[in-house]
Amino acid sequence: MQALGFSTNAFKKTSLDEAIKSIGAIGYGAVELMADMHHAYPTTFDARRRRDVLKRLHDRNLVISNINAFTHFVDGDTYHPTWFESDPGRTQVRVDHTIRCIELAAEFGAPTVSIQPGGPLITSDLLMDNALELFAENLAKCLETARRCDVVLAIEPEPGLIIERASEYMRFKQAYFANEQYVGMNCDIGHLFCVGENPADVIRALPGEIAHLHLEDIGANRVHQHLTPGRGVINFVDVLRALREVDYVGCATVELYPYEATAATVAATAFEYLQRAIDEAGTDRAIIT
Repeated sequence: MQALGFSTNAFKKTSLDEAIKSIGAIGYGAVELMADMHHAYPTTFDARRRRDVLKRLHDRNLVISNINAFTHFVDGDTYHPTWFESDPGRTQVRVDHTIRCIELAAEFGAPTVSIQPGGPLITSDLLMDNALELFAENLAKCLETARRCDVVLAIEPEPGLIIERASEYMRFKQAYFANEQYVGMNCDIGHLFCVGENPADVIRALPGEIAHLHLEDIGANRVHQHLTPGRGVINFVDVLRALREVDYVGCATVELYPYEATAATVAATAFEYLQRAIDEAGTDRAIIT
């Protein structure tokens, strides 16, 4: 594993500068940028701010693990606009946003842009097959930019959305993007655990598909509620061993977005717990910094 990072989407109540300062001071080696109104929304994240943020990252020896393009609070919500809105103009907003995020990733040296897996079907009149087809059709509009920028579009399976499982991601990939190196999976280990998949088994089975990882804990009830690592039942040592076994060379990002009021505290708690898990797994602690 290249580096352990923390996502700024937990720091929505503070500025991006404060988030970077906190994440670096704790000891993380990487930062995931939230590409939304709170921090690094590409449309308003102007050239001066980009230069300033790049300098702050460089001064703290931090790299960008991933650009998180999942949410769109700036003119929607967590999921909307989806990749298959009834209004094509709204879908185009999602496509355009993703293209700008790819360009932002290239500028900041991030290898991936994580995206939602289509969206929730419950808010649409579409059938599942139609939603998947539209998702693929609109995602394909981003591929030229992804190839030009050498940035992977990392689809993130999530409970309640049209792609919930790693197995469903693979069926989608094989059906629409077989052999496409710029479409991969953002392997969120908590999401996989929620839907009954073993995250370590997925890592061992699909190493070539995993472009980036999100780390968080989940309770024994498998309810989709992100917990600080160590507060749930996920076996992080097994996950870290699996990453070592498959020679995973990407980054992993701790994602604890529900903890806006205590972001720095949970980031530090997660870091300390994962240090111990890394030692137990026999992984090189140098990945942290």
